[in-house]
Amino acid sequence: MGLHRLKELSHRHSGKDAVSIVVCHGGVISAIMGELFPQEKKNIWDWIPGPGFGYCIEFENGDPVMYEKINEIKKLGFGLMRPPMKGDEIDIEQMKDMVDVFMDNGYTYFDTAYVYMGGKSEEAAKAALVDRYPRSQFQLATKLPTYSVKKLDDAKRMFETSLKRTGAGFFDFYLLHNLDRDNNMIEDPLGVWDYLKKEKEDGRIVNLGFSFHDTADVLDKILEAHHSDTDFVQLQVNYADWEDEKVQSRKCCEVARKYGKPIIVMEPVRGGSLGNLPENVARIMKDAEPDVSLSSWAMRYAASVDGVMTVLSGMSTLDQVKDNVKTMENFKPVTEEEKGLIEEVKAELAKTPLIPCTACRYCTDGCPKKLNIPGFIHVLNEYKLYGYKEVAKTNYQWTIDGGIASDCIECGACEKSCPQKINIIEEMKKTAELFD
Repeated sequence: MGLHRLKELSHRHSGKDAVSIVVCHGGVISAIMGELFPQEKKNIWDWIPGPGFGYCIEFENGDPVMYEKINEIKKLGFGLMRPPMKGDEIDIEQMKDMVDVFMDNGYTYFDTAYVYMGGKSEEAAKAALVDRYPRSQFQLATKLPTYSVKKLDDAKRMFETSLKRTGAGFFDFYLLHNLDRDNNMIEDPLGVWDYLKKEKEDGRIVNLGFSFHDTADVLDKILEAHHSDTDFVQLQVNYADWEDEKVQSRKCCEVARKYGKPIIVMEPVRGGSLGNLPENVARIMKDAEPDVSLSSWAMRYAASVDGVMTVLSGMSTLDQVKDNVKTMENFKPVTEEEKGLIEEVKAELAKTPLIPCTACRYCTDGCPKKLNIPGFIHVLNEYKLYGYKEVAKTNYQWTIDGGIASDCIECGACEKSCPQKINIIEEMKKTAELFD
């Protein structure tokens, strides 16, 4: 469809973006997709959708810029990283109730990982979901911890273990877990990508992608190398990180759109922090919408981003499930007025005095204990900003790379090399007192 035709349709719609629907045979759909997206290097069988499904294509200035596969997935996914607990074990009975409410309202996407809770999350998915619902009624995603793969047999063993734990038979979405500049899987000398592609050919993986935690330039390099292998990407997207230079939510979403990859959102509520804002900040949203939860603002913001297929929420209680279902039941994208209010919230949060660490890592070079000092300071700043200790403590555990904060021997080498003149020894004491 030429640009003149798009303009004609736009005119008919009073200047609004034109939307056209084409209903045709799967072979025709495949031919169209191959013509519009030759860079994908897919054959006719790769493009043919299931009966009743197809693709949503977005054009800019007459050129196709991205596509999203049309399926039954609604814009709320159930993340199983923070399930309900009873002591040290997952509360399976409560989780069953949560799954039932989720499914009863038409939501079908569940996300777990090989490493979540030492494998207990995948086992809980089996008990609360797979053993209780027909396999055709839900989509299950899990992840391969590529950072722990030392030989190809490790990847094969972990994949088979995930299948056994979940009892799923196959995975609708399978992810290489936590790719970044150090674990980017671009070269892949072990052949993990090729192995997973073979599993996809054999039907034990339906969609293959990866989760990502780094800057947009790294994401661009990974997708440039593996765009034809990647069906989707999972990104950290929330309003607090949208313009953050470390997370780069906006820039990463733009890269995903550049390669036409649907986005699955993780951390829309930033581990719960955006649902537990300081009172003076929360008041901005409560005054505008007294009956709406803080989390719902964050969920709607993430779900409003172009190219998003679904938004994962790590729900821990039945009330959280009900609140998210209520938010997404009649989903409406955030308005320009609401975006302005969210900017007010971000501006208020920015007033909190933080430790001026730039993560230059000069402090780590001479540390005899090899402590992740910038990571610990980042967690301290998160705690100062949101005051949510439970999330901060979890983030601290993820940040540990070798020694813990209380391992600091107060030698002072870090402070001598710090360009910002931060009193690092005192900050390590605070970190140890709070989280060790």
